[in-house]
Amino acid sequence: MSISEAGQITGTKDKDYNLIWFVEACLSNALRMETYAEDAERSGDTELAAFFRRAQGESRKGAEQGKQLLAKRLGA
Repeated sequence: MSISEAGQITGTKDKDYNLIWFVEACLSNALRMETYAEDAERSGDTELAAFFRRAQGESRKGAEQGKQLLAKRLGA
């Protein structure tokens, strides 16, 4: 089921909500990648741990870019 929410329900316009959601998802993913990397390291799989660390870095980068864009749009 797809719901089109243009701010009537949440009071937040879609584009603003989408950006906020994106930042939260990137930060959440960065935390998750830490767990996955640690799991891989514990099992001795350095290749997989490095993969998860790179993914974590990309998630951090996405979060930072999203935060900057959000701050710009909110005038902060």
